[in-house]
Amino acid sequence: MFKPIKIETVQALKDHVLVSDMNFKERKLSSGIYLLSDDGRGAGIRPRWAEVYATGPEQKDVQPGQWILVSHGRWTRGVTIEDQSGEHTIRKVDPKDILLVSDVEPEGDDTLSTATQIDSKDRW
Repeated sequence: MFKPIKIETVQALKDHVLVSDMNFKERKLSSGIYLLSDDGRGAGIRPRWAEVYATGPEQKDVQPGQWILVSHGRWTRGVTIEDQSGEHTIRKVDPKDILLVSDVEPEGDDTLSTATQIDSKDRW
């Protein structure tokens, strides 16, 4: 496991959007049901919520502190940093693939996949 990069500030360029707290672990539906991690499986092909960490000077649609729903796969691999507020995994998202914006953290994640799960033993 890599140590986080210690950094004081991160600045996004142009209209770029950097996010943190993207959930790839278990999640809670609004009904109160918990679903185990679906990352790397067919059921994990779905949009995900993330908190906006930083925006570039040309970004006019979202601002740090808001929550955005991003189309599946429209984010980079994460880099773990440590700043004055703690440890974060930062990812860049494609601004064109932001589906929704919220000023508060969504309570439940009811985004479900219509992908078909195929286990390797069932392929042949």
